[in-house]
Amino acid sequence: MDLGIAGRFALVCGASKGLGYGCAEALVREGVHVLIVARGAEQLEAAAERLRAAAGGSGGSAQAIAADITTTEGRAAVFDVRRDFDIVVTNAGGPPPGDFRDWDRDAWIKAVDANMLTPIELIKASVDGMAARGFGRIVNITSSSVKSPIDVLGLSNGARSGLTGFVAGVARTSRLAAQGVTINNLLPGAFDTDRLRGTMNGAAQKTGQSIESIMDARRKGIPAQRFGNPAEFGAICAFLCSVHAGYMTGQNILADGGAYPGTY
Repeated sequence: MDLGIAGRFALVCGASKGLGYGCAEALVREGVHVLIVARGAEQLEAAAERLRAAAGGSGGSAQAIAADITTTEGRAAVFDVRRDFDIVVTNAGGPPPGDFRDWDRDAWIKAVDANMLTPIELIKASVDGMAARGFGRIVNITSSSVKSPIDVLGLSNGARSGLTGFVAGVARTSRLAAQGVTINNLLPGAFDTDRLRGTMNGAAQKTGQSIESIMDARRKGIPAQRFGNPAEFGAICAFLCSVHAGYMTGQNILADGGAYPGTY
């Protein structure tokens, strides 16, 4: 299927590895010009090199900028490279797991700043230009915990749920939806990433079990009996960014191998 986005320009955040990289790779294979951003310069440039190779003959390209997208300065540096994007994929590392009794105000502010306010700032900086050009796609990488909260990830549950509520309203404004701009959230469940391993390692230390047994138990609790991989996550993201998804906006797309047990 031709996704109809060749030649478009995309910003993909947190794209040096994991789910962000998976999204960037899927887009560049479709001929999209991708600007990837993350904090680690060396790892980011290596990712950009892999993306250039992945582009093949699609016409896509990859450029990298090392910056902290959760800061005002980092966002300014990104928009200094390019002001207008047709596609924006927001993504930032989730806050650490723990006990809510141990989180002070600073921990909450940091979580909300990275996982709620940063995506909102990127949306605010992008949507009017998208609307003026008649095409725009914003995909926020959030978490399955928005639908099925994980007790040790309270910081993530709270911050990402706040973003979800905001998107539910702004995505449905006629001045965006009627102008070809869609905003959707993509909710990953258990994907084989450093983030998952970090969470499982924390659980292993807390329970005294091995990380292998913790991960095996988590895997067996998923109907698909496996963890997802970044490439298949990226394919979903690319579809949401395509011309074929223009009638989908304000949605929360769950990719979790069937783990969420609800009907809705």
